[in-house]
Amino acid sequence: MLRRVSIGYQEFEDIISNNLFLKEYGLSDKFREVKRWYDGFTFGNKTDIYNPWSVIHYLDKQKVGPYWANTSSNSLIGKVIREGSCQIKESFECLLAGESITTQMDEQIVYHQLDLDENAIWSLFLASGYLKIAGSKEQEMPYGDWKQTYELSITNFEVMVMFRDMVRGWFASSASNYNAFIKALLRDDLKAMNAYMNRTALATFSFFDSGNKPSGESEPERFYHGFVLGLMVELENRYTITSNRESGFGRYDVILEPKNKTDDAIILEFKVQDTDDEKSLSDTVKAALAQIRSKKYDVSLTAKGISESRIRKYGFAFHGKKVLIGS
Repeated sequence: MLRRVSIGYQEFEDIISNNLFLKEYGLSDKFREVKRWYDGFTFGNKTDIYNPWSVIHYLDKQKVGPYWANTSSNSLIGKVIREGSCQIKESFECLLAGESITTQMDEQIVYHQLDLDENAIWSLFLASGYLKIAGSKEQEMPYGDWKQTYELSITNFEVMVMFRDMVRGWFASSASNYNAFIKALLRDDLKAMNAYMNRTALATFSFFDSGNKPSGESEPERFYHGFVLGLMVELENRYTITSNRESGFGRYDVILEPKNKTDDAIILEFKVQDTDDEKSLSDTVKAALAQIRSKKYDVSLTAKGISESRIRKYGFAFHGKKVLIGS
């Protein structure tokens, strides 16, 4: 049990920085694990600050967990990402992959502008403790102006776990179909992939809408970005997932590079049907697969020693809420 004591902030900081809290409970060997989960905060020029709420609960239960991240619903955080633009979701992909993003800070956060201003979103995340500043620099702008940009990353593993759970929650309404699609993808069951993907898309398309009436072409893109984030979370232990981002939805491929040599690599290409040139979704699938071949998307995989026979390629064709997958 925790002993109830009253200490000041400076004393608590000394206890944390000198690892005394773990020594007191005979948990010195857990230092790296606790640091990974709860360190990462900065106050002024003070760095390596741990979350005291989470540390106290860790000492009480003597096991790691998302204690602080679970103290609120995080509904606003989830909403601005889920309903945000493709650029916001792309930046969130980078963060989930353990990378950093570069942005300006908006000290005057206006909440009704969160769906319009990406800088405001990341400023909110930073102010709320979900992101930390990894670096900063000044950049010269046209006409002699300067701007300060900041490199942001996820604060610690506790926040990463919260974000992953948040993404999983997006597919809660279609969890059985979504999980079944993942299993079908892993075992190369094309018929099941088509059945479960259409059910998942039908149930979740509107979930990623911002409230503005989307066009028929924008709906698949909204769904697509959330779907890629879901793949990153569900398959993180087996695959390194990267997406080749370019403007527009006409060419946007995803590569799943296996971490285990026994697994196949997977390339996914998503295309919206061009009804002027493609009379059916089958034509769109063929166009997606042709694009994979012509653009040589598999080069990065073969360069790492993965044979062509172990690279599976799928074309995803969208028309409204209908999806057709071919290989």
